[in-house]
Amino acid sequence: MAGTGIDTSILHKGAHSASYFDLARSAGEGVEIVDFCIPCNPYFPTPEMFDELSRDLRNILKYYPSDSMGITKKLASVLGLHPQTVAMANGSTELITWIDHLLIKESVAIPIPTFGRWTDQPFETGKRVDMFPLQERDGFRLNLDDYVRFIRERNSRVAVICNVNNPDGNYIPRRDVIRFMDMLGDLDLVVIDESFIDFSDAEQYPSVGPDAVIRPNTVVLKSLGKNFGLHGIRFGYMLANPAIAGTIGKALPKWNLNSLAEKVVFMIQEHEEEYEDSLRLLSRDRRGMAGELSRVPGLTVFPSQGNFILVKLPTEWSGTALRDFLVANHGVYTRECGNKLGMTSQFMRLVVRPARDVDRLIDGMMDYGRQFLPRPQYDDMRGGWDSTMDDVPNNLIQYPTRRTEYTARRAANQ
Repeated sequence: MAGTGIDTSILHKGAHSASYFDLARSAGEGVEIVDFCIPCNPYFPTPEMFDELSRDLRNILKYYPSDSMGITKKLASVLGLHPQTVAMANGSTELITWIDHLLIKESVAIPIPTFGRWTDQPFETGKRVDMFPLQERDGFRLNLDDYVRFIRERNSRVAVICNVNNPDGNYIPRRDVIRFMDMLGDLDLVVIDESFIDFSDAEQYPSVGPDAVIRPNTVVLKSLGKNFGLHGIRFGYMLANPAIAGTIGKALPKWNLNSLAEKVVFMIQEHEEEYEDSLRLLSRDRRGMAGELSRVPGLTVFPSQGNFILVKLPTEWSGTALRDFLVANHGVYTRECGNKLGMTSQFMRLVVRPARDVDRLIDGMMDYGRQFLPRPQYDDMRGGWDSTMDDVPNNLIQYPTRRTEYTARRAANQ
């Protein structure tokens, strides 16, 4: 473990990825950890916003927050939503827990691989989980018609889709998601988890939130921590018609949101432009990072509309060994997908980061790969950062051509 001093045994404890704090405590003095594991927005908040938070930190930590209803009303006002259609919680996982306890009675259908709480949570409470396997040969893209047939065959009472899906980064066009909701209007519940949808640039208005609130059985989930690069605050919200939103809202504790979350909610409106800039920068970096990864010999790179990219490692590589090697020798923390239902440790989900960090990741991967393939490519493959990528390597899987009909989101603002 020469290099960082990090004890990689902490990466093998528990089903979830080790926390950044666990790694940082284990690292040697002065070691910088570059995080490609936790899907966070690297450009938001801005340094100026962090300075503002720091100046108010004493009051934030010292005093009680407003009650959750007051903070929720402010968020609804900022986002232009009706407050009776919004329930805000201590992270989207808290909402998943309450949805399971209050709205899922018998069974739930979910495509896999996906965010693990959608399978783990109902399993823990004894519900039947009908898992619809996505296929690698299809790039893990979800065919909604096939999924609806599966739901009908299994008689599932609740259906979930994640759009953008984690870990593969696939995006379903808004019009298709609306059609999906309407085809399943007789179910107990349809959940559209849009935790990563802000990172998509496939359409100008990708969210179905406005469509969900006028339907009898639909919930849309949002994760503010992921969007705003503030996982540590733990805040997210759901959109639904007033009856569903009210059912969840009444179950939530009166002070379930902390003062830091309240401060950020009140800051959002003043920094909308910076947030939009962060999404444009991230889209640029996603294209550049996909191109850089595709130059690694034997690596398969899947297209993504999230703030992460799924890759499949060469056959002789081990995802677990590569993860440990990168963190121990290069201070690069990655996410191998061996504990995700529907995947193996040959897959890695890599968070989109700026060019200088990607250079460090690629150097580490090439360093690891030399033990298997001491070919000239591993020594020569240090091309410059090129976000245009006119030459598309063979191992960069492309979206279907019909995706080109969608106008790039926010293009008018660039």
